[in-house]
Amino acid sequence: MKQLLSDFGDGVRALAPARFPYRRFMLALLLGGLGGWLFVQAKLPLPWMLGSMVVCTTAALLRWPVAAPPVIRPPMTMVIGVMLGASFKPEVVAQLPNWLPTLIGLVVFMCACGLACVGYFRKFAGFDPVTAFFAGMPGGLLEMVTLGEEKGGDARIIALIHSARILLVVMTLPFIVQWIGGVSVSGSRVAGPSIMQTPLLAELILLACGLLGIVVGQMLRLPAKFLLGPMLVSALVHVCGLSDSVPPFEIVNAAQLILGITIGCRFVGTAPRLILRILALSVGSTVILVSLTLGFAWLVATVSVHGHVALILAYSPGGLAEMSLIALALHTEVAFVAAHHIIRVFLVMIAAGPLFGVLIGPRKAGDTQRDA
Repeated sequence: MKQLLSDFGDGVRALAPARFPYRRFMLALLLGGLGGWLFVQAKLPLPWMLGSMVVCTTAALLRWPVAAPPVIRPPMTMVIGVMLGASFKPEVVAQLPNWLPTLIGLVVFMCACGLACVGYFRKFAGFDPVTAFFAGMPGGLLEMVTLGEEKGGDARIIALIHSARILLVVMTLPFIVQWIGGVSVSGSRVAGPSIMQTPLLAELILLACGLLGIVVGQMLRLPAKFLLGPMLVSALVHVCGLSDSVPPFEIVNAAQLILGITIGCRFVGTAPRLILRILALSVGSTVILVSLTLGFAWLVATVSVHGHVALILAYSPGGLAEMSLIALALHTEVAFVAAHHIIRVFLVMIAAGPLFGVLIGPRKAGDTQRDA
């Protein structure tokens, strides 16, 4: 609890005018909102997330004074966590035994993605073994950057590669789903009532789920406490039938907007030439990942009760929050998609270190001895 209070204090201090770049953030918010509005007018998928992401990435490339400090992400992540938890209804939990074939397929899929991408970054990008290993692992950005830096990899390259992976996958997947699955996602609006139609008691219950979830996430030492903690509490509340409320769509759209801005602004402060090189390399790795996603989704669909669209979203190597939002917009088994992404990130997080020691550690030690 002390750590949680300390984090809260740090967050409040980070909002002080002397530390928080309000002007640059307001410009990013303005540009992101403009991008979202343009995507709405063009009837493109997930307009508020994709539009803000594209415009803010472009602003970063042009070196415009935009910024999205990390402190703004946790509240939006909490909203998404509560929203994901609301998808875990009793009828969904009853389907858990049917997930066994898809979970086995997920493990094989993760191994195939890791081998293919690590080899790609070694051969075509010329990365050193450590950087290539953690850049190619289909895990969470923060976890892979932290582990990669501890093992001697280039943390900046690893962070940019994973940011570009999320950017490109989130930008392309809705169109691929629309083309392959025959599901119209143009102008899709996330499910949920308007904030004006949501009873005050329901809003207070959802807020309590989010705040209590953060405390639970801290107590359980969950890796993404602002997302998984609220999701866990919200899931328990909805599975037990204590509430059937979901966050209003205006709040979810705001969360999409902030997520898009933070992804785009990850490239701020990086040389445009390096950004373009990383994006170019990530196009190749994204083609590999999406191809494997489609192949495994087709194969696993033949032995499971789930359709191609749900499996594509469950296996796609994008971010948990982003893929879940896409599933929500498509009204496609959000709990199923979210659960598979949580398991993917968890398995990569606990397995990446030992695998590195077995596959890369001895080789790195040998290189050090030869250099000596």
